[in-house]
Amino acid sequence: MRLLHILLAAVALSPHPAHAIFGDDEARKGVAELRKRADAQEQALQRIERDVADKRPLIELSNMIDALRQDIASLRGQIEMLANRIDGLDKRQKDLYVDLDTRLRKFEQVQADKEKAAQAAAAEQQAYEAGLAQFKANNYGAAIQTLQAFINNHPQSPLAPAAQYWIGNAHYAMRDYKNAIAAQQKVISAWPDNPKASDAMLNIASSQAELGDANAARNTLRTLVSKYPNSPAAEQAKQRLAKR
Repeated sequence: MRLLHILLAAVALSPHPAHAIFGDDEARKGVAELRKRADAQEQALQRIERDVADKRPLIELSNMIDALRQDIASLRGQIEMLANRIDGLDKRQKDLYVDLDTRLRKFEQVQADKEKAAQAAAAEQQAYEAGLAQFKANNYGAAIQTLQAFINNHPQSPLAPAAQYWIGNAHYAMRDYKNAIAAQQKVISAWPDNPKASDAMLNIASSQAELGDANAARNTLRTLVSKYPNSPAAEQAKQRLAKR
């Protein structure tokens, strides 16, 4: 359009007629061509304007997409942070569970051990009392067998010294003094610090006296008083020594 204006102005200002530059047909052709080009340019401009107008929503949409992408990135960051925190909490919870489970198992094991120990102690007590009941019923042979089985089955039992002592007493009651002495010597040698040791020594002195070995009996009583001076058996030993 601008080019067309320039050409028209040039023609108007020229001192020669238009046909002096070029003929009417050529001028018309030139004007037509210029108009055609101007129209084409104007149409191109209109297309550009329409394209820009049409693309404006796309630009806005692109900006919205960029904003959404930023929001998504921020949310992903928060999600990752929360996920890490959850993982940490899960690990801590698992550690607490494992610790609690371990403590519970230990407690259950301790309780089970206590129950087993209580059951074992009850079984030992029952077996011991069964042999003692035989002795009290004057079933001395059965008492010896029962108490010896108890010692064999429960050698570490705190009742073992008493069981051995009553075995010696059962032999004494059966007038088997040699075996009575041997049985009571086991009490003294195996459990010298047990309260039954002094009683066993007193029974040995009694068995020696029954065998007619008065000197051995007196020596045993003196040893008893010397070794276990504060025991009830030592008091009886003193009384026996005073009578002889």
